[in-house]
Amino acid sequence: METKYKYCTVSYCTLSISVKYFRVVESCVCLCVFYLEQCRLCKSRTSRTATTSGTAERHTMMRRLGSVQQKIPCVFLTEVREGQSAKRDRQQFQVVATERVNPVALEANIACALATEKLDGTCCYVALYKGQPYLWARLDRKPNKQAEKRFKKHQHSHRSSKGFTWNVEEDFKTVPEAWIPAHRLGHIPGWVPVEGDNKQYCWHSAVVDYEVGAALVLRPNADEGDVLEIAAVPLADLVEQTLELIGTSVNGNPYGLGSKKRPVHCLVSHGSVKVTTLPPLDFQQLRSWFHESPEGRVEGIVWHCGDGTLLKVHRHHLGLRWPDGEPCFGNRSVVVRVDWTAEEYTGGKDLFASLSALNGHRFSRLQDIQFDP
Repeated sequence: METKYKYCTVSYCTLSISVKYFRVVESCVCLCVFYLEQCRLCKSRTSRTATTSGTAERHTMMRRLGSVQQKIPCVFLTEVREGQSAKRDRQQFQVVATERVNPVALEANIACALATEKLDGTCCYVALYKGQPYLWARLDRKPNKQAEKRFKKHQHSHRSSKGFTWNVEEDFKTVPEAWIPAHRLGHIPGWVPVEGDNKQYCWHSAVVDYEVGAALVLRPNADEGDVLEIAAVPLADLVEQTLELIGTSVNGNPYGLGSKKRPVHCLVSHGSVKVTTLPPLDFQQLRSWFHESPEGRVEGIVWHCGDGTLLKVHRHHLGLRWPDGEPCFGNRSVVVRVDWTAEEYTGGKDLFASLSALNGHRFSRLQDIQFDP
């Protein structure tokens, strides 16, 4: 794959990255490479544009509500503090929110934004591959072991990261041929198509049937907004969307879906789970809501602004644990709407067949979904 880039600077952990070689700037501490647009060190709103040979379908731009292809900035300005991160085991610093609202939020008129629940899963993307809609899993290029050792040695000997240089072509792990970069981010974060023979993505594969062209989607019921439904949705209807894969084997299963014996996984479109009880955008009020309100037992909030801007706040930004008690999402009632005959299922899709057997059945809580022995 041939790739060309325009000049830009982005940030990778504590690194400032420039085009081919990555020079460390110690004062820039960002969570990850795709925190591009809001990195305070990188004021440029440009991004490296990739032009690749091959099928143009891989580069379909995302336009729908809820599409997430970049690190979303916090709705409050943040600061870095020393100490073990509650979110990342090996991270010896914390990124916490201050009480100051991010100017980006004010510019985007966040008061009129749609507030949605941030779900705890793994991000996915639906786009064309081999001429048909496919589910894509997140796959970010990371430093290889040799480069990681060289970086740590530099840190130890200099007591600083400053002056270290990364080589994009040599220092990062290879990715599958079908891998594509995430839009607007440069070439480190990206996606890989989910194919049935890849065991690494077996739980992704469980929620799609490419022969039928459908995916198992968990969404609010159209007639009863407080009720969720699991439905078999045409993949063609999800093209250009990003979704969250949640379930038994994802991120410790905070929502209590299924069991090891009978795992349950499903996709949730980003922006589809609205939050209507949110207090005004004030640090103390928002923290109290997360800490005290039953509706506040969520991982975080993502605001979808009218101009396309996305902003978020995570419980960890506010110094709160996650999960903390039973998440409210797992306590919502759910109805199964998977109405297919056995002849429609292909490739031994057990989850599709099992849910079809429960078609029309309502459970008082999402975590109560059970299959007959």
